[in-house]
Amino acid sequence: MDIYENMIDAGEFIKSRINLTPETGIILGSGLGDFADEVDNSVVTPYDEIPHFKEVRVKGHAGNLVTGIIAEKPVAVLQGRYHFYEGHDIKDVVFPVRVLCSLGINNLIITNAAGGINAAFTPGDLMVITDHINLMGENPLSGDNDERMGPRFPDMSTIYNSAMSEKIISTARSMSISIKSGIYAGLRGPSYETPAEIRMLKTIGADSVGMSTVPESIAAKHMGMNVAGISCITNFAAGITDQPLDHKEVTETADRVKEDFISLLTRVISII
Repeated sequence: MDIYENMIDAGEFIKSRINLTPETGIILGSGLGDFADEVDNSVVTPYDEIPHFKEVRVKGHAGNLVTGIIAEKPVAVLQGRYHFYEGHDIKDVVFPVRVLCSLGINNLIITNAAGGINAAFTPGDLMVITDHINLMGENPLSGDNDERMGPRFPDMSTIYNSAMSEKIISTARSMSISIKSGIYAGLRGPSYETPAEIRMLKTIGADSVGMSTVPESIAAKHMGMNVAGISCITNFAAGITDQPLDHKEVTETADRVKEDFISLLTRVISII
């Protein structure tokens, strides 16, 4: 079967397990998976039960599809993701996003843990993604294009929906939650960046850096979804301080801000 047929196959399996039509999709990044516990009337489906999904092998990513209700809105939550650096094909990395779209979802909120490059950012800040720089050396739309999923040359000038982003920012401010906005640079990983690479990223305009989100955003836009992105700034990027980078710091910072993150995301879902 081709990607489109696999997408329909996975979508039909999920629909057979749930009794609602999700309107909003959420992808939860490293250390942010606890948001899925807030879903009411939840149905939890491990990725390894869904046709054509891959295994999640990174700590902090549970690997479940959680469907149910948040703020009286039907949602589908990807509790964790699999990454390009794990050796997956880039088309497999974005496959869950395509399946979410096949369920009828129009609005997608993508979250991640990111390193802060902008000097105004500190660990624990949330950053709304206004644009991204794809430095992964790959694009999920490469190869033959299936017009059933989207056009050959989709416009990416407004990949992150400004109306959704503005609602996130205004909502955070009304809740007295520290919120920034900026450009996210996506690198392949899994090694953290060198100080020289961070200086380069700063020079070309990046405010934060991570190893996800970019392929998912491209695929979602390709399929016509409204996309918003939120980075949790979990650490200073390499060379900003003398402290070595450690994934433990990423998950610990995400855990520290999870209450604000959960509150903000819940409120945003209620108004988009």
